[in-house]
Amino acid sequence: MAVRHQLINRPPHQVWVVLAEPDRFSDWVVGVAGSTPGRGEWPQVGADLRYQVALGPCKVGGRTVVRRSEAPHLLELEALSGALGTARIAIEIRPWGEEESLVVVDEHPLRGVGTLHNAAADAFLQVRHRSMLRRLADVVERTTAGPDGPTS
Repeated sequence: MAVRHQLINRPPHQVWVVLAEPDRFSDWVVGVAGSTPGRGEWPQVGADLRYQVALGPCKVGGRTVVRRSEAPHLLELEALSGALGTARIAIEIRPWGEEESLVVVDEHPLRGVGTLHNAAADAFLQVRHRSMLRRLADVVERTTAGPDGPTS
C-alpha cells in the first residue's frame, strides 16, 4: 500500500481540469509515454486510456480504466499492465483553504505479480508517487488560472 499527498496551489476544480484531459495523462504520470483515448469518454466510469510504459529499454503496453469518477473530488483508476498485473489508484482532491487542494494518491495492487507486497515495492511506489504528484502540481499550476489571473 502506498499513500502520498501533495499540496497544489489551485482549487479542486482546476486540478480536475487536468485529470479530466486524456491528452495530459502522460504529462503527469511517471513512466507513461503517448497516452491515447480508448473506449468511452474520459474520465467517465468505464472509459480507458492506452499508452506505453517504459521499463528501462523495454516498453510494455498499458491500459488504465476509470472505475469511479466524482468530479471534482475523486478519480479511481485500475491500471492494467499485462503480466505485471493490475493496481487500484485512487486520487482524492480535497479543498485546502480557499485557493488550494490537497491531492492524495492511494495505490494498491489487485492482481498479478504486484500483489506480492513488500517494503521494496512500497519504497518504489513512494518515490514514483512523489514525482508524479510534483509533476501534476507543476502541470496544474502552470496551465490553470491562479488567484492573480491566468498563467501560460
